[in-house]
Amino acid sequence: MQAEFITVTPQYRKHIALIALNRPKELNALNLQLMGELRDALVALDEDDEVRVIVLTGNERAFAAGADIKQMAGKGAIDMAKVDQFSTWDKIKRTKKPLIAAVSGFALGGGCELAMTCDMIVASETAQFGQPEIKIGVMPGAGGTQRLTRAIGKARAMELVLTGKFISAQEALNWGLVNRVVPVEMYLQSAMELAAEIAQMSPIATQMAKESVNHAYESSLSEGLYFERKNFYLLFASEDQKEGMNAFIEKRQPDFKGK
Repeated sequence: MQAEFITVTPQYRKHIALIALNRPKELNALNLQLMGELRDALVALDEDDEVRVIVLTGNERAFAAGADIKQMAGKGAIDMAKVDQFSTWDKIKRTKKPLIAAVSGFALGGGCELAMTCDMIVASETAQFGQPEIKIGVMPGAGGTQRLTRAIGKARAMELVLTGKFISAQEALNWGLVNRVVPVEMYLQSAMELAAEIAQMSPIATQMAKESVNHAYESSLSEGLYFERKNFYLLFASEDQKEGMNAFIEKRQPDFKGK
C-alpha cells in the first residue's frame, strides 16, 4: 500500500535507503498514520538484504516539529492507553540496521525523540532540538526524558524538559546529542557520506556492533561485556569475518556479502 506521509527510496545510493517524512504543511508533525507508515517501512527495509544503512530525514524547515497535538487534545488516559501509540515506537527502536537521522530545522517533542531513537544524528546549522511538552501541560512520552538524559546528562536534560527551551545545532553538538553540524545545503549529503562509510562494512558485523552499543545503556558493565563477547564470538561463524581478515592479510579491500 502506498504511504501517504512518508517517501521511501530503498536504493537512494548503493546499499543505502532513504526515508523522508512528508507532511510539509504540518512541519512533519508525527500523527498515528505517519508513525505506522514509518514503522512498516523500517520493518521492510530491515528485511531487504540490499539495504545496509537507513537515513531518515524531513525537509530543510523541519525534521519533525512534534507530535500531532490535534489527535491527542481531547483524549483521556484510557483513550491514550487503548491507542497504545508507543508500541509503534518500540518497534521502530528495534530496527536492526544502522539508522541515521539527517536533521534540519525543527526537531521538537516527538521529533527530537524520533531523532534520538536513531543511532546517529547529522544536523544542519539551522537545526533546533527541544522537548517543549511541558508548555502544553504534559511531558515527553516517547523516550525524551530517558534518551536525552543519557545523551547530555541529568542537569541539562532537566533544564530542557522542565523549561521547554530549544537548543541550537551547535549546542547539541557541544553537549553530545549530535554527531556533526554542517551547512544546511550539506546536511543530507553529509548523512549520506556517513551512511556510505558504514555501508562498506560487513552488514552482519555492523548490526551486532549496534546491538552491543545499545545494550550498554540497559545493562551493568559486566553484563555488557558478556553480551559484547558473545557477539564477537558469533561473528567468527560468518563468511564476512573470513573475507575481512583475509583481505587485511592480503592488503586488499574486502568484499563483504552479508553472509
